[in-house]
Amino acid sequence: MERNPRYVANWDSLAAYNEAPKWFQEGKFGIYAHWGVLSVPEYANDWYPRNMHILGSDENKYQIETYGPLSEFGYHDFVPAFKAEEFDAGAWADLFKKAGAKFAGVVAIHHDGWSNWDSEINPWNSMDMGPKRDVLGELEKAIHGKGMKFITSFHKARNLQVFQKDSTKWLDDTSYFPYHPEMATSSEDSLLRIMYGNIPKEQFYKNWLGELKEVVDNYHPDLIYFDSKLDKIPDEYKREFTAYYINESLARDKKVVITHKEGELPKSVSLEDFEKGRANEIKKEYWLTDETVTLGSWSYVKDLSYKTANDIVDVLVDIVSKNGALMLNVSPKSNGLIPQEQQDILIEIGEWLEINGEAIYGTSPWIVFGEGPTKQEKGGMFLDWIKYTAKDVRYTTKKNTIYATIMGRPGTNMPIVLESFSKKKIADRPEINSIRVLGLDEDISFELLEDGLHLNIPKSEIDDKAFVYKIELKSS
Repeated sequence: MERNPRYVANWDSLAAYNEAPKWFQEGKFGIYAHWGVLSVPEYANDWYPRNMHILGSDENKYQIETYGPLSEFGYHDFVPAFKAEEFDAGAWADLFKKAGAKFAGVVAIHHDGWSNWDSEINPWNSMDMGPKRDVLGELEKAIHGKGMKFITSFHKARNLQVFQKDSTKWLDDTSYFPYHPEMATSSEDSLLRIMYGNIPKEQFYKNWLGELKEVVDNYHPDLIYFDSKLDKIPDEYKREFTAYYINESLARDKKVVITHKEGELPKSVSLEDFEKGRANEIKKEYWLTDETVTLGSWSYVKDLSYKTANDIVDVLVDIVSKNGALMLNVSPKSNGLIPQEQQDILIEIGEWLEINGEAIYGTSPWIVFGEGPTKQEKGGMFLDWIKYTAKDVRYTTKKNTIYATIMGRPGTNMPIVLESFSKKKIADRPEINSIRVLGLDEDISFELLEDGLHLNIPKSEIDDKAFVYKIELKSS
């Protein structure tokens, strides 16, 4: 494709790019999947590929008991079992669409070095090995075909072994696979070395950049998410990637999103992601949270337990009220089927968004994000899961409307007082034209008093999930 670059590979030039295009600010909710060779063992969690090499760990003991010594059966020996025989990209896309996702995709490459696309650079890829299918290619067509944006995530940076032959640092998880002289992680075999990241740093950096360019050129993702340890990649490679991705996308009239964690890319060109966490206030810069439907592993393992659709909806509402978006992970089996329990959760979220999405999609934060007894004391990554109550409220706004989302159903005939509308909180209070509950055909009686906006509970039946008061203001 002929390109007309608009940005050069330096952060000052790239800072002029809008890192949060309109489609992403309006989309709010996406879904992706941790899926690949790491889905095969079905034990412990998504870090099994690393932990099976840690002598004495639970995963190491399980690996030896189940498959034999690691000198005879290594992680690479799981590759033939990743067959994806039931994988249906169209069915995934249908499910994600029904769940209300505006962007969707899959892990392109995890810490284990497995590429879910037809790569000319990485021999450990889904077209040449395992399922012998172009996973990214199939999903890109299916997801774009459903009108959603396509996303990919890159976790490869951690794969580089930086402590080769230094026995004092083998267990430092800055390197995903620990170097061990009696395991394949230390192999000098040219093929095995690539999977285990046991290669010269400059070769690794060039592969990292080349693989990203492959995905950009062949699958045109709308969003590329980076996991932690991107600080292992020299700045020059990160600058070159960023300029390449943005310029290639603009040449096709697309505006794309790049995410980072913990400042590993400049905020002027990328959005901050809070893995399993979020902001505790309205942030000026748009941001992202990635969470998973499970209570444990990001990838499929046996006996998974799950969050409820109700809890996930509450967290989505909280995130959006603070100028963020949620990217929710699902965990397919190695055969490509998304377990029914996970599908049910997604469908339930979609049913809620079908009624209440007006208070989510295309909205902005109000003057405050919310009120109520449940507090989030700090912002950041890896926070405790918070459960909200019917006394917790979150606000969003769009045009001449304020949406007040109540995080559960209060008791029968209990009046609701929105204290954020009090004279103490708002000196110049807006005039209200009407109030109704989304999904119900009834007007809600209200009274704006000094201590806040008093509302009646709707007479019609509503479920136990969050529900939304649509507060329409009088035109000024």
